[in-house]
Amino acid sequence: MSAHNIKRLLVPRTLALIGGAWTDAVAAGNERIGYTGEVWRVHPSRVSNATTTYYRCVEELPGIPDAAFIAVPSRDVPRIAAALRARDGGGFVCFAAGFSEIGTDEGERLTQELIACAAPLPFFGPNCYGFVNFFDRVSLWPDQVVGSPVTRGVALICQSGTIALTLMFNERSVPIGYIFTVGNQTSLAVEDLIELLANDERVSAFGLYIEGIKDAPRLARAAAVARAAGKPIVVVKAGRTAAAARTVQSHTGSLAGADVVFDAFCRQAGLARCDTLAALCETLKVFHAGGIRGRRVLIMGASGGDMAMTADLARPLGLEFSPIPEDATARLREILTERVTIANPFDFHTYIWFDSEAMRAMFTVVLRCGFDAVGFVLDCPPEGRADTSAFTAAIDEFIAASKGAPTRAALIASLPETVSATVRERCLAAGVVPLQGQREALEALNLAGAVGETWGATGKLELRIPQGKRGSERTLPEGEAKTALAAFGLRIPRSRTVTRDEVAAAAVELGFPVVVKVASADLAHKSDVGGVVLNVRTVAEATATAERLSALTNHFLVEEMVTDGVAEILVGALVDSQFGLTLVIGAGGVLTELLQDSTSLLPPFTQASIEAALQRLTVNKMLQGFRGKPGADVPALVDAILAVARYAESHLACLVELDVNPVIVRPAGAGAVAVDALVRLS
Repeated sequence: MSAHNIKRLLVPRTLALIGGAWTDAVAAGNERIGYTGEVWRVHPSRVSNATTTYYRCVEELPGIPDAAFIAVPSRDVPRIAAALRARDGGGFVCFAAGFSEIGTDEGERLTQELIACAAPLPFFGPNCYGFVNFFDRVSLWPDQVVGSPVTRGVALICQSGTIALTLMFNERSVPIGYIFTVGNQTSLAVEDLIELLANDERVSAFGLYIEGIKDAPRLARAAAVARAAGKPIVVVKAGRTAAAARTVQSHTGSLAGADVVFDAFCRQAGLARCDTLAALCETLKVFHAGGIRGRRVLIMGASGGDMAMTADLARPLGLEFSPIPEDATARLREILTERVTIANPFDFHTYIWFDSEAMRAMFTVVLRCGFDAVGFVLDCPPEGRADTSAFTAAIDEFIAASKGAPTRAALIASLPETVSATVRERCLAAGVVPLQGQREALEALNLAGAVGETWGATGKLELRIPQGKRGSERTLPEGEAKTALAAFGLRIPRSRTVTRDEVAAAAVELGFPVVVKVASADLAHKSDVGGVVLNVRTVAEATATAERLSALTNHFLVEEMVTDGVAEILVGALVDSQFGLTLVIGAGGVLTELLQDSTSLLPPFTQASIEAALQRLTVNKMLQGFRGKPGADVPALVDAILAVARYAESHLACLVELDVNPVIVRPAGAGAVAVDALVRLS
């Protein structure tokens, strides 16, 4: 599959439309978009007429088709693909369904036959809608084509034809340059298109709708190529609630579901992950305008209600509403007088609403006081049904003040429909982002700012994926697991592994208080069966504990007890089936299941990435010292997490999962101790 043939397929001079009614829609779409190349129709029984010539087969075509659209029964597709290959065609779209997506032996057989007959021609599908190239005015699309040619725009890549149509129908002024559907991704996949089009200067950003990852390392490489080219990626991935397809024995495994790991991938690779198509569209507009460096924003408007809603809607986001700098505050007071409180969000009232000179001065100040983005919230009355002049005058002053400003300017409409197409286009032409829907606007600024922060950092994603098949699995006894982890720098309690009759003596040797645990690899969760006894303080208690637990086993782990813990943290690792080695950090101990407070990391594991991960956790408040309690030894915790990561990387070939829960973090300067560990190896 050559890049030359893919380019022939995407920008064809000759088209072969093979099939019946569906290809009529393809022909109509090309006429509408203004395709200027040759279009050849292929059908075994249709009769030619004054306007259209029909050829019975590919072999009869008068020339070589750069691209073809195949809409015939699935059984006939491999033969037609072979004929296109024999004619040295450029590639094709396989609209036909009935291949591997139906999950039958016959569907898989047809897929393999198609691959063999088509190679090395690139193709979209099977079971896909094809594409529209608005840049070069060509459509291999069996439905209505809505949109106009552009000179610069985004590339949309979807695994759903219906979602692609929905995005094409948007009334949000998203400038679409390409829209692709990839179907089964038997030949051309999402990653191929990103890598190919990253070098297309007309493409400003990528928007993806995906339902599954075909090749995680390739997606990572494609994301890196796009990043190097300055083309951000926005993605909606279906299946957030799908359970991970793995059997887990630890909290680590249950917390790091497949979707959580994909979130980590997006965060570290610098992809903006959205939940809705609306947020995808709004974020794409921010990126099309040039993106933003970070999440320090100023949101302003002439309504206290709008600003109150802004503050409420922004609460779950990572936007930073920093105070307006003192020098800018002083200048704004001169413009607005003492009647207006200078704050962020910024309600500037309507005292200067009809004073264009003062309004422009105000906008000029706020757009140059160091924020990554400044949003002006304004909802306009409907054109043709109300007087919009005062609203458009305010927008014009905002646009004029934005020229030459180092800050990204955004016009925000609380309701998607209260900013007209005319205003949206005027804003886009001036580099001001018209954002529709207050929630989606704030999400878009947050996502774009997070990508800007990631791109500004030096770290790069480096997936660690083991090669080869796994053998049978075994769980290490806790003592053995801890000793193995200690060899990589993890601090563990002093301990003894003994029989029932030796428990009391071991406790005396270690010094009270101690913890007594049953020592059995068959009991992964000892607490669930009462196999852990804390705070054993006397010989009599130790003896009685050993007697009671002997119903479970005759082997025990006796450990010194850590009594001054500030917080308990879970540190784990597993090997995800797609993204490989994954580190999990979260609230540990009894809080693990209660809070579900965790975050996942992909390699490389560094001090900076771990510190950033800890800051994302709710339990970080305890680490910093909560309600007068002492702060924890966070540097020691980071060292402990790095030790677990070193063990995991060293055992990548055989690691199934490991669960250090909890690491007890002691007061600042006192260290962090791993008091329980589960390790499964293959």
